[in-house]
This record gives sequence, structure tokens and C-alpha cells, in this order.
Amino acid sequence: MFRLTPVVKNLLIINGLFFLAQQAFPSFMITHFSLFHFYSPLFEPHQVITHMFMHGDFMHLFGNMFALFMFGPLLEGNWGSKRFLIFYTATGLGAVALHLGVKHIELINVASSLSSEQFNEVLTYGLTSINQGIPFSLAAQDSLNAIINTPTLGASGAVFGILLGFGMMFPNMMIMIYFLFPMKAKHLVILYGAFELYAGLANHAGDNVAHFAHLGGMLFGWLLIKKWGLRRIH
Repeated sequence: MFRLTPVVKNLLIINGLFFLAQQAFPSFMITHFSLFHFYSPLFEPHQVITHMFMHGDFMHLFGNMFALFMFGPLLEGNWGSKRFLIFYTATGLGAVALHLGVKHIELINVASSLSSEQFNEVLTYGLTSINQGIPFSLAAQDSLNAIINTPTLGASGAVFGILLGFGMMFPNMMIMIYFLFPMKAKHLVILYGAFELYAGLANHAGDNVAHFAHLGGMLFGWLLIKKWGLRRIH
């Protein structure tokens, strides 16, 4: 289970290098390689991929890479490197698609209470408002600004896809939670999925976690495994 397979090894290295670059050039990396809403002046198409290698802090990086290290090699060893890489990439893209879809619905709801002039004011002065710490005159404008100009970053969507894949392929394999409590992989996946759904619907804005991205990774992982016709291994 802990043999480091080629794709997992390279993903760990790339994520580590991105994190080191973030420490050296934080503003540049966040601005150009995190993902912003397409209404933001900071949006660039390559961010759809590069945001998956960015992380908020060391614990964010460690948590994602530890999960990849734990669950990725067994999947890659059984599926092969090509299929594993396709799965990882597709679940990461599926995660951000659902996340941005939910964010755009939120944007539409917030924007419905604003005039076109107030909406355009956010588009024009949103970054200035954030950089200078000057709020808009309306709370709805600040909410809209947060949706448009808050970056999304992290490999969590793809990692949750890997977790889902592991739970489907090895549903009865025992996993030690915090190295103390044994739990079957399928039960761990169900608990994680249920929590992310609850947290996403409860709209825990203060926790800065993209819960629907996690669910998107799991959803697209499930769809891919069903499409490929893969059956459980253990």
C-alpha cells in the first residue's frame, strides 16, 4: 500500500515545488496560479489546472498529500499510471466545475439585489476594495466582491476523488482513523460525503472550505468508475 508509484510520486513533488514557490513569491503565485471567478480581472484560463497544485498553508498541503500518499499508490498500482492520472485530473476538474457552478448561483442571487451600476462598480473597484481594506457602501457589494475576487486553491477536490475511488475499489479494507480507530473504507467515504454535503448546504462561509468542490471530486470519481465499469478489488 505504501509503495510510491510514479504518478503519485510526481504529484507529491510538483505540489511540494509549488508550495516552495508560494513561500518565496506569495503574491505572484496566489495572483497567477490560484483560480479566480471568470468575472475577476485576475482570472486566467490556466488557473483551472494550476490551482490544484496550490495550497493555503503547510497543514493544507500536508493533509492533501498525506491522503494522496495513503490511498493513491494502491489505486495506481491496480489501475495503471495512465488511468490513475486521468482519474486524478478529471476529478479535480469536476470538483472545480461544481464549485464554480455553486459560486455562480450565489453570485446571481447576490447580484439580483444590486443595480447594474452597483454590479459594475464591484467589477471595476473590487480589487482596490480588497487591497486597501475599504468596504463598499452596500453589504451585498462586499459579498459579490468576495465571490468574484476570492481565490480558490488546493488539491482537495482530486484527493476526495481518490478517496471515493479507494472506497469503491477496496470497500472492506480497514483504515485506522488517527492511527487508533479502525473503520472500513466504504464507511469512511460515506461519512466524509455526508459531512461535506451538510457543511456545503449549511453554507459555512466562515470556514473557507470549498465543500462543494470536495463533493464534485467524489461525484465525478463515482461517474468515472461507473463509466469504466470497474469492479471492486477487495
